[in-house]
Amino acid sequence: MVGGFRISMSRLILCASAMLAALPLPAWPQEFPTRPVRIVVPLPPGGSNDLVARVFSDKLPAALGQPVIVENRAGGSGNPATEFVARSSPDGHTLLLANTAHVVNAGFFPALPYDPIKDFSAITLAYNVYFALVVNASLPISNTREFIDYTRAKPGALTYASSGIGAPHHMAMELLQSMTGGKLLHVPYKGAGQFVPAMLSGEIHSVIGAINSLLPHVKSGKLRALALAGERTSPLLPGIPTLGETVPGFNLDNWTGLLAPSATPSATIQRLNAEFVKVLRLPETIDRLTPQGIEIVASSPQVFHETLRTNLAKWTKLIREANIRID
Repeated sequence: MVGGFRISMSRLILCASAMLAALPLPAWPQEFPTRPVRIVVPLPPGGSNDLVARVFSDKLPAALGQPVIVENRAGGSGNPATEFVARSSPDGHTLLLANTAHVVNAGFFPALPYDPIKDFSAITLAYNVYFALVVNASLPISNTREFIDYTRAKPGALTYASSGIGAPHHMAMELLQSMTGGKLLHVPYKGAGQFVPAMLSGEIHSVIGAINSLLPHVKSGKLRALALAGERTSPLLPGIPTLGETVPGFNLDNWTGLLAPSATPSATIQRLNAEFVKVLRLPETIDRLTPQGIEIVASSPQVFHETLRTNLAKWTKLIREANIRID
């Protein structure tokens, strides 16, 4: 009897095993990434954002096991590209290479179809671009204090360039004016390719601009660098102080970082952070980007999220108080 029971149980187990084998296996999610990763750049090709995106597309495929594609979606002050990423599937396969305009635009466009913080998950603050206050060398101005005094004594007599309303050049000079009481005349251009020649000819007197486009002319003596606009000095401009040394509290947060749609899984964010940070810290990456006036940051997601939050408050406050508008 006992032996028969054991035989029956053995047959039952065999039958059950056969039935289970015939059932479809559960569809477990595949490990990220499962297809090419797309980095959306809300600017045309060229410039520091595009340069760094190409570094990522070169270096990341080996680590991720998938191609990394750079997609330039310029126009509309970057808002259409940003909305596209915000509305993409939150699976880590579509990312945004965002810069300071990501939060500045919230001050200019109160009816944006996305929230610059709530609709995104921060991956890493990637880098800062060194900006400097630079003047035409013919001006009788040799330091920041003299520049400020001139703009106070002769309001509107000096012009300054930007690559458009809301661009970092524009916001930086508006911030400086709000903190010093000086007054300059804003002349917007379409980019450094236009305003640098205007500065060299004397048509434009000053700019707070990226040093990579200005450095050759500073070295030639045609332009004069007065101060760095960020918190730190640059080895590319030895001996040049920061604006904050003369104007305490001044700091141009001209950053670029990587964002994913909100609700992207935490494990995917951590994987992306680890891989992007690894590429940014490669000696060959640093050697390639440093001469372009790019300072590698490579932060945690938490640090980048806090940067977004504080910058949103800072720039929207300035835009409101200075009554800056995009016509």
